Order: sequence, then C-alpha cells, then structure tokens
Amino acid sequence: MTFPISKLRVFVIAFFMMASVSVKAQQSGMQALIGQSLSKLQQPTPEAFLNSIAEMKRIDSMFPDSIQPKYQMALQSLNFSVMNPHAAQTDPLLAETEQTIAKMEQMKNSDPSDICTLRGFLFMVRIVQNPVQNGPRYYLNVMQDFEKALKLNPDNQLARQLQQKFLEGMRQQTGNQGE
Repeated sequence: MTFPISKLRVFVIAFFMMASVSVKAQQSGMQALIGQSLSKLQQPTPEAFLNSIAEMKRIDSMFPDSIQPKYQMALQSLNFSVMNPHAAQTDPLLAETEQTIAKMEQMKNSDPSDICTLRGFLFMVRIVQNPVQNGPRYYLNVMQDFEKALKLNPDNQLARQLQQKFLEGMRQQTGNQGE
C-alpha cells in the first residue's frame, strides 16, 4: 500500500518542481524582453518611447498576471507624456495609463508605493499639460501621492526624484527659488 502513495508523492514533488522551474523561466524570459525594450531608450526620442510602450503591451499580453510589464508600460507612457505634453498620442496614453494603474491596484502582488508613485506622476503630467488650469486642481494630489509612496517605501528612488523635480518646477513657476 505504501508503494502507490510514494509514487504519488514523487509525482507531486516532481510536478511542483517542474512548475516552479517553468515559472522562473517565464519570469527570466519576461525580464529579458523588458530589458531589451528598455535598452532601446538610449536615445529617448518620441518614437523610441512609443515603440517601447508598444513592446510593453505585447509583453503584457504574454504575461498578463505580471506587474512588471504594466509598471513599465505606465512609466514609459508617463515619460513620453511629460516630454510631449501636447502630442496627439498623449491623451490616449494617459487614459490607458489610468486604466493600467487601476488594474495594478487590483493585483495582489502590486507594490502600493509604486502605485502611488505612478499616480502622482500622472497628476504631474496633467499639470505640465496645462499648468494654469491643472496646477491648482492636481497640486495636492501630486504631493500626497509622492509623500505616501515615500512613507510606504522610503527607498523608492523614483518617487523621491519625481517629488524633487515637481518641487523644483513649482518653485520656478511661482518665482520662489527656495530662499
């Protein structure tokens, strides 16, 4: 009687080992694809960003349960948008980015600090698009999201850098040079 049970145990152990190796290989393949796409941003042209975003969408469709392609897709969309606030692609990209952030919030393994950082960056882009109208509307959202991101993860370098850039931009807009 113990013979069939031990065969079952061996099978179950082998199955879980193969499954974990498969998951690691998928993660490794996904990281390689993301790395290849991001390496093309050495020359940060609008076309390079749009191509990278399109590649991230393909990677996301290959790995729909993974956070990283969604994060990179949102981040590169926001980078494109902040550098090209009035381009024809900006508003559709920002709408997609809002949806992507909402999807990420629903995923169990998402990083709340990263979510806050992306949301703060999204509001920051909205201000860059129209400072007079959107500055008063979104200023507090940007500040709160970056502060919350840093409270959740003090080592979040992107949140720290974006917060610093935002504060510098606000000082320039208001004429206060931080005396």
